[in-house]
Amino acid sequence: MEYGFDISYVFEFIPKLLQTLNLTLLIVAGALVLGLVVGFLVALPRLYKIPVLGQLSMVFVSFFRGTPVLIQLFLFYYGLPEILKLISIDVSRLPALYFVMLTFGLNAGAYLSENIRAAVMAVDRGQVEAAYSLGMTGYQAFVRIVLPQALAIAVPVFSNLVLAMLKDTSLAFTLGVMEMTGKAQTLGTLTQHFLETYLALALIYLVICAMLERILLLVERRLQRHKQRETANRRGGLLRSKHASLGRLTREAAAGSKGGAWV
Repeated sequence: MEYGFDISYVFEFIPKLLQTLNLTLLIVAGALVLGLVVGFLVALPRLYKIPVLGQLSMVFVSFFRGTPVLIQLFLFYYGLPEILKLISIDVSRLPALYFVMLTFGLNAGAYLSENIRAAVMAVDRGQVEAAYSLGMTGYQAFVRIVLPQALAIAVPVFSNLVLAMLKDTSLAFTLGVMEMTGKAQTLGTLTQHFLETYLALALIYLVICAMLERILLLVERRLQRHKQRETANRRGGLLRSKHASLGRLTREAAAGSKGGAWV
């Protein structure tokens, strides 16, 4: 029996695949929340140069940035229960979804820690010292001065991480989690129309990524509106300076022509 390409299957599979979209978004949201918490905790020892903890943070980041996500999924799914058994904790019956979210969360935390550290270090230290001179505490200086600027710097990299994580969730089906890719694999096996199935899946990912990219771009522009104002003020100052210089030269030329002072 031959199974030729049929475009109608693409439109038929899209609603079926969208039924598991909530699970895919749940993985992304849970991993991002965990990743933000882990990212801050991992970034702080390196920002404040805390002995031992700083070195452990570097090892943590190196491991998750230097190994494939798929290998990390297998290590946590098969290895974590064995380790916890040593202290009489049995997690072998937990759904695979928890291990998927834990792995993606820790992986995101490693990348976010570097993003957070770089963004905080990019803020001019002189602004913090000026805040201290005005009587602000360290917490007030961080929240009012450092954090808004660091967020504006970090958002572009954070956006890339969100989009990459959304696509990486397709690896969750390797542990039996029935998200969109797992559903696509099942539909393809049942109908033998694999091309149509994965084409429908690609279209869904494309649309979702485009929407997320647009939303994150709006957030980025809003966080960077102070820079836009500074740029506009700087351009306005340059234009005023040019007009003033031109006006001065015109007056000097006029005065020279009247007084016969042309050289």
